[in-house]
Amino acid sequence: MTESQSYLVVFDGICNLCHGAVSFIIAHDPNAVCQFVALQSPTAQTLLAKASISQAAMQADTVYLIKNGEVFIKSEAAIEIAQSLTGCWPWLRFFRWLPLGVRDGCYDLIARYRYRLFGQRPLCLLPDDETKSRFVK
Repeated sequence: MTESQSYLVVFDGICNLCHGAVSFIIAHDPNAVCQFVALQSPTAQTLLAKASISQAAMQADTVYLIKNGEVFIKSEAAIEIAQSLTGCWPWLRFFRWLPLGVRDGCYDLIARYRYRLFGQRPLCLLPDDETKSRFVK
């Protein structure tokens, strides 16, 4: 993986909604631009620390995207990820016209209730052999 060719998506490894999002991204990313790492992993902690995000600032209810050394969070991460997908998903970039506070407010509302609505899993996602290479250890 080279930074200029890949996006590294840091997601909540015990969240069912997040697992669904990862599966969705994989299905709509035939060029394998996105790679994944669970936030709870030491690798994610190290990568985010290198990107100047302190352990105290890391939140399990936040998706992080590391792209070319730049970190995107919450709605900005989601929009950046959508732009890398096939189909109609790159059109989500038009949500950037909404103020960041509004976008992140909606994101935070979903994030706050994600376990209640979608549940949790006791273990992080175990990828199949076909997608295993897309997960950073």
